[in-house]
Amino acid sequence: MQTQMRPKAALIASMVIFGTIGVFRRYIPLPSSLIAALRGLIGMLFLLGLMAVRGERLSMQAIRRHAPVLFLSSVAMGFNWILLFEAYRYTSVAAATLCYYMAPMLVILASPVLLGERISRRKLICVAAALVGMVLVSGVLRVGVTGRSELRGILFGLGAAVLYASVILLNKRLGEVAAFDRTVVQLGMAAVVLLPYSLLTETIALAPGVGGGFLLVAAMMLLVGVVHTGVAYAMYFGSIKALPAQTVALMSYIDPIVAILLGALLLGEAMGMQEAIGAALVLGAAVVSELPEKGR
Repeated sequence: MQTQMRPKAALIASMVIFGTIGVFRRYIPLPSSLIAALRGLIGMLFLLGLMAVRGERLSMQAIRRHAPVLFLSSVAMGFNWILLFEAYRYTSVAAATLCYYMAPMLVILASPVLLGERISRRKLICVAAALVGMVLVSGVLRVGVTGRSELRGILFGLGAAVLYASVILLNKRLGEVAAFDRTVVQLGMAAVVLLPYSLLTETIALAPGVGGGFLLVAAMMLLVGVVHTGVAYAMYFGSIKALPAQTVALMSYIDPIVAILLGALLLGEAMGMQEAIGAALVLGAAVVSELPEKGR
């Protein structure tokens, strides 16, 4: 248990950082696919620069050995970003986040079949509690689906959830690839996949008067690329290989709680007693799931 404390701390920190990205997305007036491509490119360049300063090199032998899995996870991660950003555009941060965080449930249900991990009764109860908490905290029971645009955002969020679960499960098969190596490769590949897609499918132009001008948009994009991508994914991928997939899945619920709290505080999205109870359920489930088992 003690050996897992540092990976858990890194995982929690990455989840908190991920939870703030929805707020930044609202104020970056660029197409979702372009944001995703730039995010991967900036994050990759930042990590390569950091490795150069530290005198480290990529392990090309390990990368070549795991190239197919790295490629699949990179493509899944890139299109996961696109669908999530599109969900933020068409529906509230809360509703988009709720749909997106069906992913931990998918991971926990798939882990016995794909990874051979045992699901305890307590884990299942915690997953159910976290799911109920997410429904409450999202506010969708009170607000409902208000139109076709809202429904489109929900479908984008669910699609992103499937891809997010795929990224977690695929990365469990990259045990011998170092955290920085896999992060650099996956971010770079995601950018390579997404940049042509963005240029072919989107009209790129800054909306006049949005976001305070080019410099502010560039600064926010740089922040998203360095902090929300380079730093956060290095911590995230580093923790994944040291922790069970079920732990990663349950701890992932910290991200939406941060996102929804910020949505309420900064974007004026509704949050009342129901949402507070839901947040307590989610965080309680994450804590209880990681308590030591009896007899250990």
